[in-house]
Amino acid sequence: MKERGRHEVQSWTTATKQSLHLMWQKVKVQLMLSMSFLVAVFWYCRRLYSFLAQLLKRWSNYLQRKLIRNLSVLTEVDLLGYSTREWKGETKQAKHMREAYEELFWSYHIKYLRQVRRDNYCVLRAVLFQIFSQGIPFPSWMKERDILKLPEKLLYSQGCNWIQQYSFGPERYVGPNAFGKLRKCMETLKTNWTEISATKDHEERGNMCNTLFSDESKEHKLYEAIKFIMLYEVVEAYEQLKNREEPIHNLFSLLLARDSSSDPLSFMMNHLNSIGDSICLDQVELFLLGYLLEVKIKVYRLHRFNTEEFQVNYPDEYRREWNEISLLTEDDRYYHIPLCRT
Repeated sequence: MKERGRHEVQSWTTATKQSLHLMWQKVKVQLMLSMSFLVAVFWYCRRLYSFLAQLLKRWSNYLQRKLIRNLSVLTEVDLLGYSTREWKGETKQAKHMREAYEELFWSYHIKYLRQVRRDNYCVLRAVLFQIFSQGIPFPSWMKERDILKLPEKLLYSQGCNWIQQYSFGPERYVGPNAFGKLRKCMETLKTNWTEISATKDHEERGNMCNTLFSDESKEHKLYEAIKFIMLYEVVEAYEQLKNREEPIHNLFSLLLARDSSSDPLSFMMNHLNSIGDSICLDQVELFLLGYLLEVKIKVYRLHRFNTEEFQVNYPDEYRREWNEISLLTEDDRYYHIPLCRT
């Protein structure tokens, strides 16, 4: 009986061990499959994360390159470094320019430079970019008038039907559509100027400017609006002069004394229509621009280094409360933005 009982116990023990072994084998297989699955999922997620990270990085770099490529006012660069790159060699002109840049660096505390796209809107771009980035508000006379109504007033109240011959920079005459296009330009100027000047945070305002000045279509509307405002003010000055109502500012007398701009129509046809297309603003028009926008435009003319005309102001007579912006030019055609650091 004892032998029989011992044998039954051994048989039961053996069967239990076998059952547990079989069960463990099944569980082991399941665990291995689960672990393999988890490893595969982890590997896949890691590869997916790596792929998405690379994709995001490439997309970010693409957008950044696109923004930089489209920016018409580049980020600041070291002034003397720019001078060395642009004016290499030992020619008389190269030495002269490097000396002029060194004078700006040491005597005027101009340490950096923002390059402005070299086209025939260049000076308008450099001026408006600084007005917007500094948060300079509308000039006083613009606050008293609705500039959106200026095209309508010029066309209907003052009977200037010749406004249909207005050219929008590279875009030639548009005929009857000129009025509608001018109004859109004025709306773009007023909307963006109002929104940006109301933004108090300097960094946010800078980002808004970068966005605006990478949109060529909007940019051109801004410049054409400024050109039209110049024309409108010349028309008003001409009417005052013709009717002998009241004295006009000396700069209008100077402008209308030119054979090429003796009246508003000739001013438009011979000067304004070509700005943005084949010519930039000349010095007389720079006087007018500073006067209308109520800013003192300080210009460093590097090709006039060591002369009295090295640093000039437009206009030369200005009010104390006007804001100041600065330009730098090597040839009176293309302009950049100098940045002072004390």
